[in-house]
Amino acid sequence: MRWIRAGRRQSRLYPWPDKVNGDRVRVALAAVLTLAASTALRAADSAPAPYDVRAFGARGDGTTIDTDAINKAIDAAAAAGGGTVHFPAGTYASFSIRLKSHVILSLGAGATLLAADPASGQGRYDAPEPNEHDLYQDFGHSHWQNSLIWGIGVEDVGIVGPGRIDGKGLTRRGPGARWKQKTGDRPLSMAAPGAAVNVADDPEAAARSQMEGLGNKAIALKRSRHVLLRDFSIFQGGHFAVLATGVDDLTIDNVKIDTNRDGLDIDACRDVRISNTSVNAPNDDAIVLKSTYALGYKRATENVTITNCQVTGYDLGTFFGGTYGRTQEQAPDRDGVTGRIKLGTESNGGFRNITISNCVFDRSRGLALETVDGGDIEDVAISNITMRDITTAPLFFRIGNRGRGPNGPAPGALRRVTISNLVAYDVEPRFASIIAGLPGHPVEDVQLSNVRIVYKGGGTAEDAARMPPENETSYPEPSMFGTLPAYGLFVRHAKNIALRDVEVSFLGREQRPAVTLDDVEGIRFDGLRAARTAGVPRFTLRDVRGFSALGSPEFPDTRRDAVKAESLP
Repeated sequence: MRWIRAGRRQSRLYPWPDKVNGDRVRVALAAVLTLAASTALRAADSAPAPYDVRAFGARGDGTTIDTDAINKAIDAAAAAGGGTVHFPAGTYASFSIRLKSHVILSLGAGATLLAADPASGQGRYDAPEPNEHDLYQDFGHSHWQNSLIWGIGVEDVGIVGPGRIDGKGLTRRGPGARWKQKTGDRPLSMAAPGAAVNVADDPEAAARSQMEGLGNKAIALKRSRHVLLRDFSIFQGGHFAVLATGVDDLTIDNVKIDTNRDGLDIDACRDVRISNTSVNAPNDDAIVLKSTYALGYKRATENVTITNCQVTGYDLGTFFGGTYGRTQEQAPDRDGVTGRIKLGTESNGGFRNITISNCVFDRSRGLALETVDGGDIEDVAISNITMRDITTAPLFFRIGNRGRGPNGPAPGALRRVTISNLVAYDVEPRFASIIAGLPGHPVEDVQLSNVRIVYKGGGTAEDAARMPPENETSYPEPSMFGTLPAYGLFVRHAKNIALRDVEVSFLGREQRPAVTLDDVEGIRFDGLRAARTAGVPRFTLRDVRGFSALGSPEFPDTRRDAVKAESLP
């Protein structure tokens, strides 16, 4: 027996038979390869071809309304048991597109799906469907059919790129919630408490009539499962670029959004993966998890991962344009530009098992975890976050009592939250990081480790003496408390808080302490570094039980069992 040569050596790994047997083996091998190739070709021939929208009459010229052609292509794919509806290069102006199960929309290179303008007189978006449960959240959260692309009760569906959705003809506005507002149920910067700022007293019919023929979402999905959104972009997506309500097994990957209101709204969804996605949203939240009452019952948003994402508040269009404009100073609520990641505000069903990692915030608000309508926020892990040019608090944890839900739900819980490896620079000076519960409803079991935050500075001695109002029923934003008496960390109504290797500092003149604690039970600082101006205390304590600050290179170990009021250097 001979051996195949491996380089200049003979290998004993691959014995080769004699010539006669070798010829037989080669013939047999060639036959096997031919058969495999033939089988692959037959499989390819039998695979259904994509349903090209042009074959169904779409023009793709940016002027002709292609709604009917697109929906015919979707119907044909669905009737065949499923398939891909393909948009080749071109601009496809359309009104409502009705997604069906087992259908994927493929936006090819150079393809743009353009939301048509009802004002042109060429068509209208599907009417918002009736929803008897729309009392407790705004109109946009309560209806799905008035969208460019919508699906209700669908499964195994997707939208893939690399093309673009342009929401030019969508409206970013709509009626607010019809729920009778409590005092302060808006950001304090938007209107005085109790002021009429929406159509809260209008009946549903009047609210729906305001949206007659209009579309206010690029993509809306309800009670669906097995959904894939990948590799496309959305420009100016209306009120919501994506609204997913009651959707299970949702994957959003490599999607780019530059929009005029919310980017991704994930509401009462389970098993969600958001990755490699960039959202620029100067006027509203970039990635926001919610749990409204829009489905007619409480349903938690749970088992969610958000990773390798970027959220920003650059001027609209300048993210896609590559100029990253910074001329806009405020969002419509008159606070700084938004563009953040948030859990809440709507929180009827609560949030569980949430992981946020490897994300970048630039020119935006910070992380917000808010429960003000009942519902619990539990088991949240956040890690490897970088922030720069933050326009409000870098961290904002809030339990409130707005109670917008059936029978006025009691305040929820916010507990078991871990944040590690976070760095923030050039942070708005008025608002420290905030952990704020309510009397009798403390924020519990929060751990911060390896956190470094650099604030702009600028607080005065008068600011240090402030006692922020509770504003129990107010809409939750850091500005609800006004300028805070600490520059680094403000904790009120909290229990079991642990901070390890946390550093806070400032760039300009600062007359406030680093930390203010009020009604806190069990708080421990290990290795704290906190810059201060000479003569200004590092800590201000009011009604604090179980305080310890250990292992700091800047001040001696300090413990207090119970403090009514004390300042510590």
